[in-house]
Amino acid sequence: MNKVLKLDESIYELVSRHPEVTGIMVGLGFHDIAKPGMLQTAGRFMTLSKGMKLKRIELETVRLAFQQHGFEIIE
Repeated sequence: MNKVLKLDESIYELVSRHPEVTGIMVGLGFHDIAKPGMLQTAGRFMTLSKGMKLKRIELETVRLAFQQHGFEIIE
């Protein structure tokens, strides 16, 4: 069974449920998420979809990276 992530969920919620999300996101170029305190502040209102727009990362790229780790992204 795949673990499901929603694009409109906050990064904080995603990482709270699945701590391994942090490593996957850093690998995709979301380096700020690893900075101390960033998850507790920006992570509370930043969503996966907002972050992708901000970093100009394609949904397909993100979807594939998460699929390799057993996640499914739903919109």
